[in-house]
Amino acid sequence: MILLIFGVAIGEVASQRIRSDFNREVDGAAQTLAAELRIVNTPTGSYLIQGPGLDDFALSNDATVRVFDATGALLTQNTGATDLGPPQEGVANTNGMRVATTRIAGGSGSLTGFVQYARRVDHLNATIERLWLFIAAGVLGGTLLASLAGAAIAGRALRPVSSLTATARKIAATGDPSRHMPEPRVDDEVGELTRTLEQMLRSLDAARADREAALRRQREFVADASHELRTPLTSIVANLELLQGLLERAPESEDERAMVDSALRSSNRMTRLVGDLLLLARADAGRIAARTRCDLAEIAGNAAAEIAPTVGERQLRIENDRPLQLDGNPDELHRMVLNLLDNAVRHTPPGSTIELRLCPSGDQAVLEVSDDGPGVPPALSDQIFDRFVRGDGPADTAIGGGSGLGLAIVKAVATSHGGKAEVGESELGGARFRVKLPLGSAQTSTTTGRIIGRRRNFS
Repeated sequence: MILLIFGVAIGEVASQRIRSDFNREVDGAAQTLAAELRIVNTPTGSYLIQGPGLDDFALSNDATVRVFDATGALLTQNTGATDLGPPQEGVANTNGMRVATTRIAGGSGSLTGFVQYARRVDHLNATIERLWLFIAAGVLGGTLLASLAGAAIAGRALRPVSSLTATARKIAATGDPSRHMPEPRVDDEVGELTRTLEQMLRSLDAARADREAALRRQREFVADASHELRTPLTSIVANLELLQGLLERAPESEDERAMVDSALRSSNRMTRLVGDLLLLARADAGRIAARTRCDLAEIAGNAAAEIAPTVGERQLRIENDRPLQLDGNPDELHRMVLNLLDNAVRHTPPGSTIELRLCPSGDQAVLEVSDDGPGVPPALSDQIFDRFVRGDGPADTAIGGGSGLGLAIVKAVATSHGGKAEVGESELGGARFRVKLPLGSAQTSTTTGRIIGRRRNFS
């Protein structure tokens, strides 16, 4: 905008100056001719014009020169002159020409005639057009150069900001505040911003370290506490079972046996709950259980055999056509499969069909448990693997609604083994839980070995 305004102002001033100079030149030439020309009456009554040759005077500027007597009658003109009409003193435009008309005075100062001097304005207009073209080119060129220079200067000035942005983007992507901001080269506003961000990152890093240390201590405490609780609970269960056996020999102790049975059921439930909490606490604390070479198909078959007595009027189908060798903890994997089957049994009505499928998929072992029950409510699909999330519905047969830790354990075991757990809708219209685990490097494509549960039905 500055260049444009400046160019317009310069163009207008220069154009006016060129026109003014042209007008002065035309008027000056007419004044010169009027001063040099003399019109003299001859004895024969004719006029004699003395002065410079009109053709020579007009040729240099492609001008027109015409001389009139005092009455306005044309006396002479240069070769190829243009008709400019009768003489009128002053400067005017006629037939595309700038015309200056001046009096010719005699020796006594009396009027003896007029001289017309005219030049075409085409050259003037062409000169002005070239001027505006040069100004436009200068404005565009100046704008382009200013833009390039501004971009270069801005890029150089904002390079530290770009570096800060890139570092902040990496920190946002990784969530790692231990990274450092680039060292500022200049002690300016950007340098002050860099130092402020660095101080903020150090504070965040220290706060994160304190928080992680507190969480680690809390997880270790929960894991240790859960582990320590198992011993007295085991002792309580053993004593209650012993007391239950003693009371069975005394038929008159019906009330005592009922109280012992209730206490034993509560103790067993507490033992399972403590075991669940211990497993989750160990997973949170990063305490990885011992890994060994195991067959997921065999583990799944054993879990299905264990859950079979509780299926009631439901039908349990197992489809597995090959061993699935992987590196894992057999007890945790057994608990994972058992929880999936138990979840399906608890949340499907009698007469439902539950399917357990195992198959390889690339370098992963896929375990699916699906049913034709009511499925997972949409409101719970995003939090089904969270802790203490309980289903609620007519098909829920869990006494007291369950602990809400079964599927959380499934996810924790799958994650600790490098896999993941998913939930979706089965082909039967109910729920489908899928667990993907990485296979071991020794997995083969043959079907040799023990096959557990191939097309086996429990009902």
